[in-house]
Parts: sequence; C-alpha cells; structure tokens
Amino acid sequence: MIFNVLTLFPELIENSMNTSITGRAIKNDIIKLNTVNIRDFAENKHGQVDDYPYGGGAGMVMQAPPVYRAYKSIEDRIQKENKKKPRVIYLTPQGKVFNQKMAEEFSKEEELVFLCGHYEGIDERVLELIVTDNVSIGDYVLTGGELPALVMMDSISRLVDGVLNNKDSSVYESFYDNKLEYPQYTRPEEFMGMHVPKVLLSGDHKKVDEWRKEESLKRTLERRPDLLDES
Repeated sequence: MIFNVLTLFPELIENSMNTSITGRAIKNDIIKLNTVNIRDFAENKHGQVDDYPYGGGAGMVMQAPPVYRAYKSIEDRIQKENKKKPRVIYLTPQGKVFNQKMAEEFSKEEELVFLCGHYEGIDERVLELIVTDNVSIGDYVLTGGELPALVMMDSISRLVDGVLNNKDSSVYESFYDNKLEYPQYTRPEEFMGMHVPKVLLSGDHKKVDEWRKEESLKRTLERRPDLLDES
C-alpha cells in the first residue's frame, strides 16, 4: 500500500505517520508514505497557492493549477509503473462519512491519493478533474484535511497484511460485523473492588467466545443501535 498525500504541511503528515504502528510498518516497507508539497508546484517564487474567491466572500481559495500539477506528479509516476489510475480522496465535510466498511474497501487498493485542502477550500474545477471520492470524518469543520487524512490512513493501515502483529486484531475489534467490541480486561484480577468476569478466567474457550458475542451485542444495543440497523 502506498499512501500519497497532497498537502501544504507534509511535516504534519510525516511526523504522525512515522510513529507507533504505522511508523513500524513504514520502516518494514509494508506501507509507503509519499507526501507532496503543493507549494512546490506554485507558479511564483513565494510559493503562494491561494487567491481571493470569485464573487467575493471571506477567506481565500486554493488555486487549481498547483493542485493539478502536484497530482500529475503522482499520476505520471504511476503510469510509468504501469499501474491503474489511483483513487483520489478529497477530505471534505461535504463527503460521505468514513466508516469501517470504507476502510476495508480502500485497503484493497494498491495506491491511494489524499488531497488535503485549506482556507475556504479548493477551486472546484480541479476537484472535478481529479477527485474520485469525497470523504468526511464527521459533521464538523477543521482547519485542513491533514488530520482527516491521518485518521483514514491509520484505519486503512490496520487492514493491510503485515501491519499488525496479530492478524486477528484487525478483525475482532470495534465495528466488526457492525457490532462494537466486547469489554477487555487484564491483570490484576481485582481493582478497587471490581473483578474480572469469572468466565474469562475459566479457560473454557467456547464459553468465553459466547460471552464475548453476547457482550458485543449488548454494548452495541446500548451505545450504537444504529449500527444494527445497517446490518
């Protein structure tokens, strides 16, 4: 899996992705990260990539030409490698809300391109030319697309073979089969008067599995019944 990120702040992406589980996966060459600074494709010596919006209004809008040239630098490389055209994900509150099913779908791609906007957005013309997927991580507004891109890449990475040490970790956790994960416990057996459920200490794997399924369903009904409606 190769993650390509079009951004004004490559250091934000790199610093986050090169830590913890994703950092280990990058070090082990299981996933690759390619950040492209949109400012490097500006037409002026100051690296300015924004301008006032036509029709007036507050704020600035990212210009189409530098964004397009930045994207083409990725597309041209992919074409030379005889790979299929990549999906381009634009991080926007106007997109479909990201979920586990989308993470699973994206994890099957060989490469992905994330387009991170800033200011009041990006010139609509370049979005029409290159974007294949408009995705949001929630109904709220952030200062840019970098944090949503990081959220998505972290989630997608977990589903790439070899990223997690335990293959079951990416399967038997929150949102598997549209149900929330069951409660987890570790040592000590007793903490502030609260005890680990006896079934988890029984050694009976069948009973443990049954308990986990019941608790998963119970927790989903209590906290996210909407997930069951989608099943």
